[in-house]
Amino acid sequence: MRSLAGACALALLPLAAWAADEPEPISPDRAGASLSTTTVGRGAVQLESGLAYAAERIGGSPTERRFTVEAALRAGVTERFELRIDAEPLVRLRGAEDDTDHGDFTLGAKYRFLDATEGSWRPSLGVLPFVKLPVTEAPIGSGKTDFGALLLASFALPGQVSLDVDAGLAAIGQSRPGGYLLQAIAVAGASRDLTDWLTLFSDLAYASRDERAARDSVVLDAGLMWRPTRSVALDASVVTSLAGPGPDWAVRAGVSIRFGR
Repeated sequence: MRSLAGACALALLPLAAWAADEPEPISPDRAGASLSTTTVGRGAVQLESGLAYAAERIGGSPTERRFTVEAALRAGVTERFELRIDAEPLVRLRGAEDDTDHGDFTLGAKYRFLDATEGSWRPSLGVLPFVKLPVTEAPIGSGKTDFGALLLASFALPGQVSLDVDAGLAAIGQSRPGGYLLQAIAVAGASRDLTDWLTLFSDLAYASRDERAARDSVVLDAGLMWRPTRSVALDASVVTSLAGPGPDWAVRAGVSIRFGR
């Protein structure tokens, strides 16, 4: 019996080592408005896709309804650095103006330059520069180039709670008159792991006006993310505008898959 127990223990050692070497669970950026400092990892590719439907009442005009196919592709160059493209392959707009076309395409890179310390309040820090390509004309897009950068901070709090805080500036291309308008962006997102695979999240996002005649906006979202495996995540959320332009209500759902880890 002792020999049999010893043989079984030796046989199980590779399985225990494999479990210890498993990668961290997938951490999509698409689920909420805030972005964490987490990168996909060297050699990994992550596809994040989803659907969104939003309705917004605009004074004196029919309610604007917008259906969007969302997609993002993230590729890890190193453990701390990734390249990414965020896109809207299809947008269907109905309201004062009707149109169906592709939406915005944005190129970006995320770099985590400071890791959090175990047992410390100090967050991990990162930066995300981006540029939106001028490929989408009105009424779906602006047809102008936008660019900017966000500073990212991720805190691990007690009680399985995480806090992501993002802040930055963007230069928004204008039409009449031309030039650029400087926009301030601030986002705070909190999430709590109910189990190893189930997470609740909520985000509050502020953006100053993106047109000279527009107003600042504040948007709130709340949702749920479920990870059936370490490399797959499903998310669903609801969104509403608290101030300024934005959807009266919107619903989003999607799936994210990581390859190569």
